[in-house]
Formats: sequence, structure tokens, C-alpha cells
Amino acid sequence: MRTVKMASWSMTTVLLAALSAGCQPRYPPPPETAVEEFRETLHGVDFRDPYRWLEDQSSPATRSWIEEQNRYAEKIIGDSPLRRRVEERLGELMDRGDSGPPSSCGEWQYFSLRRKGEDLPALYRREKPKEPAPIDKSASYELIIGPPAPRDGITTRVGLSALSSDCRLLVYHLREGGEDEIEPRIRDLTTGQDLDERFPSGLYGSISFTPDDKRLLYSLRSRVSGARILEHTIGTPVSEDREIFGAGYGPTAFINVSQAEKGRYRLFTVSHGWSRTEIHFQDLRGSKQVLPLVTDAEARFYPRFHNGKLYLRTNFGADNNRILAIDLQRPRAATGPAFGEPELWEEIVPEGPDVMDDFRFIDGKLHVTYLHNVSSQIKIFSASGVPEGEIPVPEHHSASIRGLEKGRALLTLNSFTQPAHTVQIDLETGGQSVWEATEIDYDPGTVAVRQVWYESKDGTRVPMFLVHHKDLELSAQTPALLTGYGGFNSANRPRFNPTAILWIEMGGLYAVANLRGGSEFGEKWHRAGMLENKQNVFDDFIAAAQWLVASGYTDPSRLAIRGGSNGGLLVASAFTQRPELFRAVLCGFPDLDMVRFYTFTTNNNLPALLEYGNGAEAEQFEFLRRYSPYQRVEPGVAYPAVMLTSGDRDTRVPPLQARKMAARLQSATSSGLPVVLRYHEEAGHAAGRGRPFSARIEDAAAEMTFLLQQLGVEAPSP
Repeated sequence: MRTVKMASWSMTTVLLAALSAGCQPRYPPPPETAVEEFRETLHGVDFRDPYRWLEDQSSPATRSWIEEQNRYAEKIIGDSPLRRRVEERLGELMDRGDSGPPSSCGEWQYFSLRRKGEDLPALYRREKPKEPAPIDKSASYELIIGPPAPRDGITTRVGLSALSSDCRLLVYHLREGGEDEIEPRIRDLTTGQDLDERFPSGLYGSISFTPDDKRLLYSLRSRVSGARILEHTIGTPVSEDREIFGAGYGPTAFINVSQAEKGRYRLFTVSHGWSRTEIHFQDLRGSKQVLPLVTDAEARFYPRFHNGKLYLRTNFGADNNRILAIDLQRPRAATGPAFGEPELWEEIVPEGPDVMDDFRFIDGKLHVTYLHNVSSQIKIFSASGVPEGEIPVPEHHSASIRGLEKGRALLTLNSFTQPAHTVQIDLETGGQSVWEATEIDYDPGTVAVRQVWYESKDGTRVPMFLVHHKDLELSAQTPALLTGYGGFNSANRPRFNPTAILWIEMGGLYAVANLRGGSEFGEKWHRAGMLENKQNVFDDFIAAAQWLVASGYTDPSRLAIRGGSNGGLLVASAFTQRPELFRAVLCGFPDLDMVRFYTFTTNNNLPALLEYGNGAEAEQFEFLRRYSPYQRVEPGVAYPAVMLTSGDRDTRVPPLQARKMAARLQSATSSGLPVVLRYHEEAGHAAGRGRPFSARIEDAAAEMTFLLQQLGVEAPSP
């Protein structure tokens, strides 16, 4: 299932140099940051914000300040044998090449591919093989669209969006840097030229051709007016596109459209944050009316069409999810029962003790993926819901399955010790064979993985994965790296992380806590970590750190924490609430000013108000201000060493937060430990931060070097 190369350096070559309080190096002071007196009152509470001027991203003063901060970060990290070795090793671990799943059309298959050593992916095609076969990342394929040349240092990525059924037209998109926004274009594959119509750069969702290939249906979301479904007729100006669904919805909703039964049915899904879904249905051979299936259920619905029925994975009446079905052939007379009434729904697979994570039909049977204690299980059911066995999945793995052709399926596995790899399954015999192997320059057999459980502040039991070299004897001197997420109904599943492998090879312990706010244990687990319950997430994370220390597995002077985006909010909340518990922090592209979050309307962030809360509302303002990290920073507190990262192209999480937090922490901390900001013009939330692959390796090396230095880990001997 894999090709393995032994690492060129071993744990026995790692030198650990403990840093005691009395022998810490003296760090140069950070650049001076101007202080401007600014006060405001929100809901009767006065706030002082001396760095409000840094919110102006384009001002000369802010640009000059960013340049100084980047120079300071480089001065702190330095050019050292450790940094050079870390970058070299991460290059070996990270750069394996990657490809997207091929989309078949006629005699061809279209796909994205970035070969090892290349910075950006391109779009290719190959003749459809007689027998299904994976993409060979080293093979020569026909180039369809390559990445445009960088513009003013900003890289542009290409991605595949849709293919017409006659295989003549391809919709691809361009993404500048790490922006969430994309710009769709239509390529005529017979001429190799783009059509004249130009779509604006924006927040697009689903894009698909109608069955006659004459029109496109697409979702486009405005930060001001919200999402709409539009219909574009090929060959006409985009300005003439017609809105067909979405009127009345605001900017906190996501809307998408899907088609089934050769375009007869259209399904419009409206997601209100990460807790509630609406579904609307249209039969183009029937009344053509858009009928509401679900409009007011406080639950999520994930639909799939199959054989004239609509199947829904939902937590409606089932905290751990279940599968319901609606017969699309049933009468829908206006005078009859409401189509969306639950009594017209058929339960196919009932709720079970584990969270139902996904489902799909393969050879007419339901293959349902569950999370059992955060690891995947796959069970098989008939179309009517009769249990028919399961697909074996190794312990502590994430798994997904998809059909290949009659009688065969592809099972993709991912774990802490092995990158995603795929096996082919004979669905009749259960036999497995290698489909796509993974070549990697280290031995996964040297790594141990186990799951532990600990108690949070309120007594809730929380699981945590511990990953380390199997020969490592854990002690208070062990450098530990703790991470988590805890939000947006997203489970922190087992997955391969090259920086974690580096940490382990350097003699460290890597810990992943599965916090409330995610989907690991159903909707109750999710809701226990959102809105007024968000503090539970931080309590869970702090309790994980305390458990590691109490168990003798590390010490606060040896403990680093890392998180990005919502995970950046997590680690910032942890170190502002318990600064003495941590030695070093990596806080990436973070949400930090939760009090004023609702005012950051120039970024693609308003749906998150339904998860975090809205400071414009007095009741929600109260729980937000109690933990908002930016407002919790206090002068004279001994904060840990902190690296913040962000960039201009983060159009999802406002980068102004990282800029202001860096300034405030540098002024406030009394520990003598450095607070640095690494900030890039092209970096953002999407597409691997928007950085070329070589720059991503450099970024990861700088971040890991900072943490290793702060914990006293030196470079291995040559």
C-alpha cells in the first residue's frame, strides 16, 4: 500500500538543550509601533484601541510597519543550521506532487496536477484508459491550461469547475493568491480559446451546465446582498444573466444548486451557518414551481439523488444523523399535504451510537461512513436500509469511499503516520489491491499512535491523540506540540501532517485534542462549543495541556501550541487566559477581535456570526467580550513567545486582526520572549494560503523553527 524510504536522520541524532528561566537568550526589541488614542463605547462598555490605525491595510504607515515586522521576524528566527535542516526535511516530507480526481467526458479525462518540484498546478487531459487507472504524477499529459505568470508577485492558480456533456466547453477558474474569490472562464476545447463572456471575480459556489449545454447555473454570493442562483446563456453577456433563486436571503447564507435525472430536477440548498439547512425543489417536467422541502427545521440536511428518490443525511430528530428518503414521484397538488411534512419522509438508515459522517450509493447499495471515537468506519446497507456488512478500516484512520465501476470501489485512507493513499476493493470478494501508492521518505513503523481521554473543566470527557516515536520515553523534558480546532461542526480527524512528522523526528510529542464545537460526537457536541458555549472549547484545550503536564509528558516550558483560522482563535484564547501554561504559540490567520467581528464586512466572514455570535446584539456581546483575545491582552503580563501569520489576500478572516494583535502583544508582554508577525502580500486563507509550493515550504520551516528554538530543540548533528 506504500513505498517507504528510510529517513536520513534518526531520533538518536537529536540534541535537546533545555532553556531555563535563567539562561534565556536576550532578544532584540520589536519595532516601535505608533500609539494613537482611540476609544469607543459598545453596549455601555468602554474600549481602548491604540492600534486602530493598523486597520487601514493600504496606508503607507501600515505598509511600512508590515515591512519592519517581517524584518524583525527574520531577525528573531535567524539563519541557522536548525532552520536550514528543517526546511530541507520539510521539502522531503511535503513535496510529493498532488492531483485532483479526473472528470471523464467522452474519450478524455480532465484533471489538475502539480508534479513534484513544481510550484503551481495546471489543468491536463489524458485519453480515457480502457481500464480505470490513477493519475501518474510523473507522466507526460496534454496540457490544457497552465497557471498564468505571476503579476506583481501574486501567483494565480487554475482550477476545473465544470464540463459540458458534449465535451466541447470547459469552465475553469482563476484564483489570485489566497483569496476566496475566483474568476470563472469558459474554454472552447475545440479551438483552445476562451469565450468572450467574462465573469466577475467573486464568491462562487456550485457551477454546472444544463443538460442541453446551452446554459450555466451558478451560485454567486455578495457580502452585502447575499447569495443568488443565476442562469447564464452561453454566448450572451454576463450582465444579462437571470436570477432564478435566492431573493430575500442575506449575507449569512450559503446557497447552491444541483441537478439530477438529466436536468429534470433542481435542488436549491440554503445553509444558514453550520447548524441549519433549507431545501427547495423544482421539477422542470411538472409544475416548474420551486417547492419548499425544508424551511424551518433547526437541523442540517445533506442531499443525494438516487433512482428517482432524494436521500438526505440529517440530524433532524437524530443527534448523530440518519438517512431519510423522499419519493420524487409522489403527487404534489397545491391542495394536498405540504410536501415538506416529515410524515412523507421514509427513514432508511436510523440513527446509531456513532456519528454518521457521509454516505454514497455504490452498485445500488448505501455505503455509510461513521466516526467511532473520531476514527472512520464504513458500513453497507441495501437501498432500503438493511445492514449488509462493512468495509474494514484500520484503527486511527480517516476513510472515504467512492465507486469505480461495476463491482469495484476505491477506498482512500489517511492517518497520522501515512499520507492519503488509495486501495481498490472487489465488492463481491472483499479483496483489496493497491490503486495509488504513496512514496515518502520516512518509516511510519517507527511512530506510535494512541488515543487518551481526559476531563475538561466541567467534567466532560474529551479524547486526544498522542503521536510520537515509538522508542521515545515521555517525560517533563519532552518538547510537546498541542493543536486543535473546535468549531464549525468540523471533526479533527486523523490525517497526515508533514510538520508533525518533523516534530516527532526531532524527539517531540504531537498531540491533537478533539474539542467541543466539532462534529466528532454529534450535534450536541457541536452546539456545546458554539455561541454562548464557545468558552467550553477553550476550556477543553487548556485541560488537554494541563493533562499533558500532570501526566509527566511535558512541562509548560516545553509546551507549544498551534492553530489556524478558528484554531488561531483557539490558541489565542488559551494563551491570553492561561499565559503561564505555554512556552510558544503559532497563531495562523486568526480571528482575534470577536467584539468587533460583525463590523468587518469587507471580508467574507459574515456567516461565521451564526457560529461565533454577533457583537451588535447586547446578549451576544456579553459572552464575546469575556473571551475575545484582542481585548484580553493586558500590559505587564508574561506572555509566551508568539508567532502570528497572515496576509493581504485573506478575504475570509480579516488580516487586520493579526496586525493589531502583534502590536498589542509586543507592547504588553513582560516575559522578554519575542512576539513576531510574518505577513505576506499574496497570502490568504484559500489554496494553500495562495503561496507557491516552494514558499509554503519556506513558511512551514520558519514557523517550525520558531517553535523548536523556543523549546530549546537544536539541529541534529551532521
